[in-house]
Order: sequence, then structure tokens, then C-alpha cells
Amino acid sequence: MLLLILALFVLFLLLGMPVAFALALSAIPVFVLTGTMPPTIAIQKMVTATQSFPLLAVPFFILAGNLMNATGITERLVRFARLLTGWMAGGLAQVSIILSFMMGGISGSAVADASMESRLLGPSMIAQGYSKAMTAAIIAFGSIITATIPPSIGLILFGFINEVSIGRLFLAGVLPGIALTLILMLTTWVVARRNGYMADAATLPSARELGAAFLEAIWALAFPVILIVGFRFGFFTATEAGAFLVAYALLVGVFVYRELTWARFVDALRSSVSDLGMVMLLIMMAGVLGYAVTIERGPQQITEFVTSLTSDPLSVLLLIVVLLVVSGMFLEGAANILLVTPIVMPALVQAGYDPVHMGILIVTLINFGGLTPPVGVIMFTVCGVLDVKMGAFTRASLIFFAAMLIFFALLIAVPGLSLFLPDTLM
Repeated sequence: MLLLILALFVLFLLLGMPVAFALALSAIPVFVLTGTMPPTIAIQKMVTATQSFPLLAVPFFILAGNLMNATGITERLVRFARLLTGWMAGGLAQVSIILSFMMGGISGSAVADASMESRLLGPSMIAQGYSKAMTAAIIAFGSIITATIPPSIGLILFGFINEVSIGRLFLAGVLPGIALTLILMLTTWVVARRNGYMADAATLPSARELGAAFLEAIWALAFPVILIVGFRFGFFTATEAGAFLVAYALLVGVFVYRELTWARFVDALRSSVSDLGMVMLLIMMAGVLGYAVTIERGPQQITEFVTSLTSDPLSVLLLIVVLLVVSGMFLEGAANILLVTPIVMPALVQAGYDPVHMGILIVTLINFGGLTPPVGVIMFTVCGVLDVKMGAFTRASLIFFAAMLIFFALLIAVPGLSLFLPDTLM
């Protein structure tokens, strides 16, 4: 039955069916052919999949991110990032990496970050002599940083579907996010030196300029800090943090920057409803398929299959890493987290791995899959905005693929990179 479910899911994707509907329809055999489950259970699972207090964090963080973007905070972050790194070789490219790091605390979405930066920095990078393919590669790989920096939507979904503390996941993502930023900045510097990409600024900024830009952007930079402090001292759960940050974003927009007009507020609400509709539809449909796979003992069978191949924990992990990268080539990140992670997590836990450590690795891997052909969502986003061919993007990305392999090896080899903050602060 599991093979039939998989075959139907692949068939529906090849036919061009939206992922959400492919998820639900591929579960039909369990409810129709087996005769053990009435079809009405599928409708019930769609509803119960949304009835979760931790899941309320998703709409709150999506709305908070859109409100922060509507206040002019992005422009202030760009100015600050330009002063921090614009003087380096490949200045604008370094700005895009730093901006992704800072935007991770606002957007919470790699696709949203890639789309925004492609429009904001892409034309300027191309005008300064960067090739379109290299511009797309730098922006796309930089967007992966947002998968680790709180409030990552991917980490919220992972924590919800696998019953892992979202607060611990948020804390666990900070140090890997910093490490990934540094690795990508070094890689970008090598690319810039090799291709002759010049600095964006002729001189180093003065301390006065840096201080002024920092103060302008401090309300956005405080965003993830508030989360960490709140979780550390138990001021709020992930859901309550989302509600607090919505109020915080409104206060900043109305009383501090005074740029949140009624028209911008309505636009932020529209964007939030659109984003949330897509995510919640995936959650509902994945709930149906997840239930069907559970009834057919899918997680247990996957665990038994993997452990029958090898009993070595590292080999088990590497097998699942390959599976996640491949699934990321075909599935959008949220669908991948909701569908694949409940199946592979039992095997990883049985092999002795910490769920929080695995959460950071898995969410980053799934977002990394969005950069790879043939159906990488992040790749399609930046290539569509900048009019880049998929082959040219892939060739320009080779050095960044190597950098990501180094990062994943570091993340696997040094669990403390993920676990130090949650173990210390919580």
C-alpha cells in the first residue's frame, strides 16, 4: 500500500497537480481500497490538523514579518548592511549575505527572502558587473540562512509536526546561522576576488556612520533577541511570542518609524492571508496523508528498512541526508517538512540523535533542496526574477554547493553547534 501511495503522489506531481492536492489524493487508497477506514475520517483529519495551539505561531510570525517589512525596516537594514560589508571585495554580494542574516529574524522564510533580495539588490549587482547567474546564486544561497535564524517558519512546522520544543529549536538555530553566514561570506569573497567584483564602498565607514545606521535598524535587529530572551526567562511560548511580535511590529510602524499607513497595513494583511492560506492548505492535506502513512506503519517500515541496511548511526544519518536532499528537489519546503520528517525522525531518534540537533540539520537540508534542479523552489524564484537559465544558475552555484557541504559536515560533526545555546539557556 505504501508503494501505491508513493506512486500516486509522484504521478500527480508529474501531471502538474498542486502539491497540496497531490498530498491528499495520494492517500485515497487507504480510505477506499482497504475498507478499514471510512472516507469521513479524511475530512476529520483535515480539520484536526489545524487544531493546535503551537500552530498559532505560524500566522502570528507571518503577519509580524509582513508588518515589519511594511514599516520601511528593510531599507534601514540594507543601509546598515552596506556600511558593514560594502567595503569588502564583492561588496554588494556581501551585503546580500548579511542582509539575509538580519532578515532571518523578520521574514522567517527562505523563499520570501530570496524573492525580496532578487528585486532589491539583484539589479544593482548586475549593474556593477556581476553576471546574472552569479547574482542569482549568491542571493539564493544566502537565503538559506533564514532557515536557521528565529523565527524560522520551517522550525515552527518541524517542532509542531514532530513534537519538539519550538523554543529550543529557535535557540539551536542561532549559532549554525552565524556559522553559515561566515562560510558563505568567505565563499563570496573568493568568488569576488576570482571574478574581479569590486567593493561597493570606496572607504571603510566611520564609527559615527556605523552607530547611526545601527540605531536606525535597531528595532529590527532586536527582533530575534527579544525571542531568545523571552524563551530563556519563560516570558512566553512560541505562540505567545508571535502574538507579542505582532504588537511590537505595530508599535514600531506607527509610533517609532511612523511609516505604517493604512494602505500598507492592508497590504500586509493581504500578503499574510495569502501566505498563510498556502501553508495551512499544505498542513491540512499533509495531515490526511500523514494519517494514512501512519495507519500503514510507514515510519516503522522506514525505520526497519534503514536499520536493516546498517546499524551504524552515522550511516543511518547519511542515508537520510541523501533522502532529504532528493525530496527537497521535488517538494516545497513546508510540504517536505510536514510529509517527510515524521517518517525519518523515528529512525534518527532510534539511532541516538537529538531531535533538536536533527531539526536544525533537517530544516536546513530541506531548504538546500530548494536550490537544486529540477524543481527547486528557491532556484525558480531567483531565476524567474532575474531571468537566469537553470543550467547557468547550476554552473555558477558549484562553489556554493561545496560551501554548503562543508557546513553540513560541520553541523553533523559538531552537535554542540546546535545544542550549546538550548542546553545552556533552557
